[in-house]
Amino acid sequence: MTVTRDELLAHCLAKPGAWEDEPWEGDVVAKVGSKVFAFLGAGTPPGQPATVGLKCGATREAADEWLLRYPGDASVMPYIGRFGWNSLRVSGLIPDDELLEAL
Repeated sequence: MTVTRDELLAHCLAKPGAWEDEPWEGDVVAKVGSKVFAFLGAGTPPGQPATVGLKCGATREAADEWLLRYPGDASVMPYIGRFGWNSLRVSGLIPDDELLEAL
């Protein structure tokens, strides 16, 4: 079974104090207070895999573990990747329970 974007968003919003924001037109993020903890984007174009942007480690080196374990499904996020943020592909090799736990 593959988790959907809506299920990821619902999982995010079930966290204490979490709320949905759209700081850029069409780009959905999940926040607690003023801090973003998940980038869910604007939806997925047909034929493209869904991704979620997450802080995957306190350092870039710690976040790189995801890149090593899932080289085709994890990538460094543009601009903020140096701070430990990765894009994780949904419906790839990363198990749903690992994605949900990372959230």
